[in-house]
Amino acid sequence: MLFRSLDQRLLPKTETYLRLENAIDVANAISQMVVRGAPAIGITAAYGVALSAINHVSSLNWKSAIDKDIECLSKARPTAINLHWALEEMRKVIANTSKKNLIDTLCAKATKIHNDDIEANLTMGKLGAELILPGSSVLTHCNAGALATGGYGTALGVIRSAWRDGKIKQVYADETRPWMQGSRLTAWELIKDGIPTTLIADGAAAHLMKTKKIDWVIVGSDRIAANGDVANKIGTYSLAVNARYHDVKFMVVAPTSTIDNRTLNGDLIPIEERSSNELLKFNGQLITVDNAEAWNPVFDIVPINLVDVIVTETGCKYFSNRS
Repeated sequence: MLFRSLDQRLLPKTETYLRLENAIDVANAISQMVVRGAPAIGITAAYGVALSAINHVSSLNWKSAIDKDIECLSKARPTAINLHWALEEMRKVIANTSKKNLIDTLCAKATKIHNDDIEANLTMGKLGAELILPGSSVLTHCNAGALATGGYGTALGVIRSAWRDGKIKQVYADETRPWMQGSRLTAWELIKDGIPTTLIADGAAAHLMKTKKIDWVIVGSDRIAANGDVANKIGTYSLAVNARYHDVKFMVVAPTSTIDNRTLNGDLIPIEERSSNELLKFNGQLITVDNAEAWNPVFDIVPINLVDVIVTETGCKYFSNRS
């Protein structure tokens, strides 16, 4: 099996595909942000398990070698629950498949996880678009598009479907510091599709809601707790608070694999913190004073009482939280 991954770190200027030959390559690609976006991380990890089988199944200690690779993959990103969901799905295959058929069965399962995600995206796009009225303007944060999923997108899937249906007149995209997923990736995807997109600084969102007619904030998620609390890219909580104050509706779009029923509420979701250099430097150049310190949490938690609707491939869950 040949597995190549688009290096998202180099977009939008350069489209480069990296060849991943084993599970360690896959884990590094996930942790180093070659691959990002919760559904895409899960899909990639599933292929990583298949690669592990290809590399180890002929050895005497193949089971322990694959287990070691799965453990390595599980530590690549702590917040995105889709990673752990996909690895559990692959573990079930290993437990119920003979050594002779293991490679083919794991490859088939990884492909199914990938294809199922695309189908889920298309369904969520249709369901979410039905909630949007013609002439709407929407704001999105980070990148929850084809790059973050198996294809089409979660939040951007809704936006794409609503645009196709003639309902959206304008999309605003937060730049999404410090990795600039909004400016590098979301704007790239939407503009390639011909969807009117205006980039804003993250700190401009509240002023945008105050001065222009914004109908929806539409975001994806990396994990949804059992009570509905939502983990998403840092800055999403601020958007939710500002949206409630300005009477802008808030939509979360995510496949059911993002729901973590074993985590009771958002306070129990692990929040990944990455290197301070991601804030202190830009393109490798220091952008602040020497010896400056930085705090770099990657996600925050939106409490369910700030969410109007969660859209999954199984339907829409509405929350009556507005006074």
